[in-house]
Amino acid sequence: MSIDAEITTLEQRRFAAMLEGDTEALRGLFHDDLGYGHSNGTRETKESLLAKISDGVLDYARIDHPISEILLSGDTAVVVGAMSASVRIAGNAVELNSSTISVWVRSGEAWQLLAFQPTPVAAAV
Repeated sequence: MSIDAEITTLEQRRFAAMLEGDTEALRGLFHDDLGYGHSNGTRETKESLLAKISDGVLDYARIDHPISEILLSGDTAVVVGAMSASVRIAGNAVELNSSTISVWVRSGEAWQLLAFQPTPVAAAV
């Protein structure tokens, strides 16, 4: 399997696990030093993000994540794409529409998500 295909599969697994609230799967996909940004500018660590998913503070109902390109340099893969999602945040329904950057690093034999940053995109007029 090519690195592009492997990273694409990992991105699909990540979003499927987020939809299912599968924190054990996410724990394996996330690097211990994860920096996870949200479209409102807040940031999470691996443990704080997993806790919010586990506690239902973040409850994803739909995530669409088309990938535009994957940039590779050594043991680092940068995924450029978009994300459209329906999520309940602390019980409030929110629709997200963002451009995204995901950074995956190879740690031994496994790739893990080191960083994620969305940038809100205004709806077309």
